[in-house]
Amino acid sequence: MTTDDQPTGALSDDECPDAQSDRDSTGEDARPDGGVAHEDADGRGHAFPPTSSVKRWFVTTNHKDVGTLYLVTSLLFLAMGGVLALLMRAQLWVPRPPGTGPLSQLAYNQAVSVHGLVMVFWFLSPFAFGFANYVVPLQIGAKDLAFPRLNALSYWLYLASGVLLGVSFFQGGSFAGGWTMYAPLNLPTFTPSVGGSAAILALTLFVVSVTVGSVNFLTSIHRMRAEGLTLRRMPLFTWTILLTVWMMLFAFAALLAALLILSADRLLGTTYFAADAANGSLLWTHLFWFFGHPEVYIVFFPALGVMAETFQTFTGRRVVGRKWFIAAMVLVALQSFIVWMHHMFLTSINLEIKTLFMATTIGISLPFDLMVFALIYTMVKGRIRFKTPFLFSFGGLLLFILGGITGVFLGAVVLDYEMRGTYWVVAHFHYVMVGGATALIGGLYYWYPKITGRMYDEFLGKVHFAVYFVGFNLLYFPMFVAWETPRRDFAYEPGMTAWHQLATVGAVVFGASFVVMFYNMVKSAYAGEPASENPWEYSSTAEWAVPSPPPLENFPGIPSYGSGRLQFLTGDGDDARALDPPVSEADAAAAGDGVADGGYASGHAGELASGHEDGHESHASWWPVLVAGAVLLVFFGLSGFQGGQFPDSAMGVVYASATGLGLAGTLVTLVGMASERFTGPEGPFGESWPFDGVDNTKTGVWIFLASDVVLFGAFIGAYVFLRYSVGWVSWEPIPGNVMPGLVNTYLLLTSSFAVVLALEAAERQSRWGVVASLATTLILGVGFLGNKAIEWNHLLHEGVWLSSNVRASTFFLTTGLHAAHVVTGLVVAAYMLARAARGAYLEDNAPIEHFGLYWHFVDIVWLFLFPLFYIL
Repeated sequence: MTTDDQPTGALSDDECPDAQSDRDSTGEDARPDGGVAHEDADGRGHAFPPTSSVKRWFVTTNHKDVGTLYLVTSLLFLAMGGVLALLMRAQLWVPRPPGTGPLSQLAYNQAVSVHGLVMVFWFLSPFAFGFANYVVPLQIGAKDLAFPRLNALSYWLYLASGVLLGVSFFQGGSFAGGWTMYAPLNLPTFTPSVGGSAAILALTLFVVSVTVGSVNFLTSIHRMRAEGLTLRRMPLFTWTILLTVWMMLFAFAALLAALLILSADRLLGTTYFAADAANGSLLWTHLFWFFGHPEVYIVFFPALGVMAETFQTFTGRRVVGRKWFIAAMVLVALQSFIVWMHHMFLTSINLEIKTLFMATTIGISLPFDLMVFALIYTMVKGRIRFKTPFLFSFGGLLLFILGGITGVFLGAVVLDYEMRGTYWVVAHFHYVMVGGATALIGGLYYWYPKITGRMYDEFLGKVHFAVYFVGFNLLYFPMFVAWETPRRDFAYEPGMTAWHQLATVGAVVFGASFVVMFYNMVKSAYAGEPASENPWEYSSTAEWAVPSPPPLENFPGIPSYGSGRLQFLTGDGDDARALDPPVSEADAAAAGDGVADGGYASGHAGELASGHEDGHESHASWWPVLVAGAVLLVFFGLSGFQGGQFPDSAMGVVYASATGLGLAGTLVTLVGMASERFTGPEGPFGESWPFDGVDNTKTGVWIFLASDVVLFGAFIGAYVFLRYSVGWVSWEPIPGNVMPGLVNTYLLLTSSFAVVLALEAAERQSRWGVVASLATTLILGVGFLGNKAIEWNHLLHEGVWLSSNVRASTFFLTTGLHAAHVVTGLVVAAYMLARAARGAYLEDNAPIEHFGLYWHFVDIVWLFLFPLFYIL
């Protein structure tokens, strides 16, 4: 190893081929007004808007702009969570009697709860996906993500959820039942404030944002890769994002189910978690931790990708055992869904099941061992340059190793009995989660020159790392020593005061390190040294082949690895310009090269007003931010809906009005977004396994439905769990008459057949056949809802409603969720019917097929619900 900052460990061409172009070959010139002139491969010139344009950030759909917005917003939430943490540590300076100190008991509980929620949900995952938005399309050779407007919508929904969380503090106090929201503390009996409901709805909205983003990323990575860029050859950072998003798709669907049930308990009066305290609490724990433990790896995998990229760059070596590294990640992603019950060792679950989950918990450490040793051996084999990105990545690895070792204690049933609910868990959790964040901060320094076009101050970067690392360990390591302190409580034994004071000093030092970082980032963005295409010199992934920051059209042609080397093909496909030496497939696979052809920022200046021009991809749309604003109104209004009604007061009128306006606005803006002429990126150019022969939209629909399977599966699972816990036979069905359910089954099955007829009519070019078939679907769907309303009204008159008992709650809420899907489908059908009457879908019947997939899925779900609630 070497310790100097000079590049002494360069990769040979065979080991890691450079994918770089000369700056003057892109036709880019800086402009005094802050914009950039650029000439496309087709010879047409386009101008960037000035970087001071405010409008650009509201209308942009470009992946780089959206990534930047994610990064900046998540860092603001980091500051918010950090302030709450400092308030907590101030309260813990000395053991205090209740009601004394800077925070009241309720305020302390709110600070603990919201700090955890903000850091886990609003900072860590969005921070990682800021990099994913910016870098992944570049690395895979895509002009943008598959659905640019959905990408923008995902961001604005994320911001809207964060705004609602902030507003919750002004609605009688935010949620105060802990960030894990354990039942029954999550119920109005213990956390009755409107702000508590607002915080839960904010998290629900955040999960909706995640679902939209997950569908987009999975479609993009599987369908938008450059020619020759197979899965085996993808860069490691993109690999980690792919696996992360697959985990998010399923894990967050389970969390969405839990949050919808909890919201129904708080707002509508259902009794999932209240009717039987023991079973209700256990149900919440199952639902939450089925999401919660994969979330650990959802947070850490992008950090692992950053480690892999920076270790390769700053050691001059590719990651040792790359294919085994990938295989280990795949294994962890699969195993992450079979370890959740180790969070429940203190419950009444029998010892045999606990032992099984102890084995799976310890077993998941084995593939992590392989990855850790691969990174260590990469350092041993290389020549290290101790730049700031590497320091943070290496520091993150050390912290994660310590967090993993201490986690083994909690994975053993006997030791977990002793340590659960103590500061040992707090310290372990932060060493793992913040250890991942440490590597992500390394990613911020690593890609900072690419994003801003400026170099950060290296000296300040190293000062930041030194203060950060010292502060972190001063803050969290004493918690291992004072492990007997009960977590989430500011009362502790006086003998532990010194350790808590040391931790509080560490918190101040840790917080000060971020002041250094923010100063460095902001100052360097204006006064930093201009960055070259590849300031690290030996970075091998394709984002380093373009100017910093990338221009509108990243490359002078379509990127391709079809010949075994990076080329940019012209529009006619006959001409090509190679920008790197020829490489073998094996070496390219080992190096993980990728390439991109992406648009910059908000697109053409003209597109900011018109959306698109000259057949180029669109980069601007107002609709995502408008949709998010309308949805925010809906969720804010619903937060005031307590016990099945709005309060009889002025605020009740405000909440009701916000809900009504929000629902109307959501419908109008979604129709406007659907009607907008928007040209997105095309693809695929290369391998798209396992979605070969399926277009992007159909792929996205299939992926969304996979998430919906988990959502309904969680609702059905909750029903089965609650019914089995009180005796399966003694649980009589709520509807006393099977006939309404049978009629609804026939209605939905017939409506599905009508959709098939619509598709057949479109293929025969029969305009009125399409209209008649879609109209039939619409009528039958409305008939289903009408019959369901009659049935519900009959039950209401019999005195059976949501809050009657847990049987009624499961029936009304599960069938209500299905009815909401039917309503959504009917809105889409009505929109399509209006377009079909004007002759749409005759030339392109794909939208009917996509709608049919959704509608058939809704019908299949009913085929499960009908016997479950009406017959069994």
